Amino acid sequence: MPEKLEVSFNSPQCGWMSIGFTDGVNEFHTTTAHAPHAAALPELMRILTALANKGGNPNDREGVISSEYVLRWNRDPEEYDFRFVRSGENVLIEIYQYPTEDRESEERELVYSHTGPLKETIDAFAVTFEQLYQDRDTDEFEFNWRQSFPLKEYEEFKERIKRG
Repeated sequence: MPEKLEVSFNSPQCGWMSIGFTDGVNEFHTTTAHAPHAAALPELMRILTALANKGGNPNDREGVISSEYVLRWNRDPEEYDFRFVRSGENVLIEIYQYPTEDRESEERELVYSHTGPLKETIDAFAVTFEQLYQDRDTDEFEFNWRQSFPLKEYEEFKERIKRG
């Protein structure tokens, strides 16, 4: 049986960031690039905010409610889909790897899967986002990630989880 999810996003370096997921049974580690999916980190925060809010649209489109979200991110040349599915008070995370940017669905491989309580999952991301936020000046986040820290999305995420 999987343990509590742990998420790690290490300080970016030269436009790359090391990320990891582990639950005592399954483990996934990779580096992700700041481009071409430049909105991946803020989009991830919006997705998690929407999941914590019992569905909703992470892009603020009114009237759109969902319990499933897919985030595209890359490692060049590999591409990833991070799939999040909320089912009641649980969430499934699946990470699919594509060997190239072509994203051929028959070539994708499931490289990580975790199902656990939504609150624990959100809390795991909150810990790593808080660390990124606290270290953003020391680690020169903007220079090293080649884009600004997603402050607006981070604040909305924090506000949502504070409300429970």
